[in-house]
Amino acid sequence: MNPFRALAIWLGGQPWLPRIGGRWIPALDRLLRRLSRGRLTLLTLSGIPELFLIVPGRRSGIIRTTPLLCVPVDGGWLVAGSNWGQPKPPAWLGNLLAADRAEVEYRGRRAVCSAVRLSGDERAEAWQRMLKVWPNYAKYAERTDREIAVVKLQHGPM
Repeated sequence: MNPFRALAIWLGGQPWLPRIGGRWIPALDRLLRRLSRGRLTLLTLSGIPELFLIVPGRRSGIIRTTPLLCVPVDGGWLVAGSNWGQPKPPAWLGNLLAADRAEVEYRGRRAVCSAVRLSGDERAEAWQRMLKVWPNYAKYAERTDREIAVVKLQHGPM
């Protein structure tokens, strides 16, 4: 196992991380991405798949770019609205579900995507796939009373 992966998983499971790193980790990720011209991010250094979700704010209309851990699946990606197990879902989730289109940048390539919030058996199956990539999702689910949203981003117009 990539030693950075083990460190990322350990760090990602710490209960204090959302309070301390909730803002600076995404900011550091964006900075590293910009300085490396899109070649490096915190997660890619650890061998964990990551995408950048590009979607307008649902109230402001301002384009927001959010780094997200992802699980590649046939023709798209799975993402979780975990917010590290915080009581409220992440802002990007509301923006994505309200948008009429979203873009994803994955490994330097952009694609227009549709977003489908999974439920039932489909969600359960996707959740198990996601736990294999990021076991901390189980910890996040224990920290919150809400069901963590699982969204499939699929190539093609919304």
